[in-house]
Amino acid sequence: MTENICGWIAQTPPSVAQPPLHGAQKADWLIIGGGFTGLSAAHTLAHMHPHARIVLVDRQRAAQGASARNSGFVVAHENPSGADLLGRSGNAYYQASTEISRAASAEVRQRISSLSIDCDWREQGYFFAVHDPAKLEDAELRVQTLRNSGADAQLLMGKALSQQLGTDFYQAGIWCRGGNALLQPAKYAKGLRDALPESVTLYESTEISGLARQANGNLRATSALGSVEAPQVLVCVGPFLPRVGVRERAVFPLELSASLTHPLSDDEFAQMGSPQPWGVLSTRPAGATVRLTPDRRLLIRNTVELRRRDLDGAALGVRRNTHLGGLQRRFPWITEEHLQHSWTGHLSATRSGEPRFARLERGLHTVAGCNGSGVARGTLWGRLLAEMASDSQSPLLEKVLSQAEPGWLPPAPFFAVGASVRLRYEACRAQSES
Repeated sequence: MTENICGWIAQTPPSVAQPPLHGAQKADWLIIGGGFTGLSAAHTLAHMHPHARIVLVDRQRAAQGASARNSGFVVAHENPSGADLLGRSGNAYYQASTEISRAASAEVRQRISSLSIDCDWREQGYFFAVHDPAKLEDAELRVQTLRNSGADAQLLMGKALSQQLGTDFYQAGIWCRGGNALLQPAKYAKGLRDALPESVTLYESTEISGLARQANGNLRATSALGSVEAPQVLVCVGPFLPRVGVRERAVFPLELSASLTHPLSDDEFAQMGSPQPWGVLSTRPAGATVRLTPDRRLLIRNTVELRRRDLDGAALGVRRNTHLGGLQRRFPWITEEHLQHSWTGHLSATRSGEPRFARLERGLHTVAGCNGSGVARGTLWGRLLAEMASDSQSPLLEKVLSQAEPGWLPPAPFFAVGASVRLRYEACRAQSES
């Protein structure tokens, strides 16, 4: 049985645990969910309303959920393809989306700087790289498109790429800088949590089971041991809105699994050519995400499934073997003994790739659907959600809201069947890159 332990969290000194919610309480603002979005919203609200009482609740430990479990890519420039490319029909939309992504990356950078968060921040960019060069079609046009959107992009092939990555598995790649960055996600989340202003009260191990409108117009959120009544509620739980009693059909969870190695030995690192830390994203949705961390660990994420609950130990063991196989295709000398941690986490996805960003009813606001860009967009969504709930306006908020059309999802069981078929199709397309 494989134990589900996130390697990022295991490396991060724990914060002091906070008690669960007890008794009936009142607040000016209630935030449900203590990931990047909820924590960012709490910081923003505390700045905008310095005399307000803000309550933040999390069903487990804040800063240790899906946010801490992702791969740590700070996305300013998505990999363009198809209609996104320069001169094609979707390029204007791609440029508008990139403006948002660049703002999101800058938001993370600003949070790290202003709060002095130590999270292994690296602004050297990362790679869109492939084993099969045919899966990087229109490579030169992709580079031009990225440069046109403000990125520092460079096409690398063969030996030039292998020298950067320490493996000859990848045959073609685009090194994309100019806003794209890497960090240790659990350390970043902990930094946001530990720097919460005094006006924010955090309750952990508090699962909200329902929201009810009160006679005075406020909303009351109920947990097993208590309740919070507030006129304004921000729900930041990604694809799990039904957990708090809110019906939702626009967002769905994808479960990912990853493994992280022990630090490589001096000889193993030298065998790679002693490269600088790097990150690789596949050009295929179901391809592998791989990183070499500053402390010489290798991370791989190469599974994606439509699931609402974590895999059990036996099932995670099967995925761990898939991780091992993916690493061995890149580094044949890796063995099972190298793997130190394996874990799962959920990604908040929408059909269109755009977020669900809405005022559901008076005083009830939500955002979900980072679609794989959770570090940057999750951080920015928290700020913008707090601003929207405070009736504040800005050109950036207007731009985000203009694109926030997540797309319609078919009812069960049709959606589950269709999504499973699509994921299998994407897995087949990405087989050479897993």
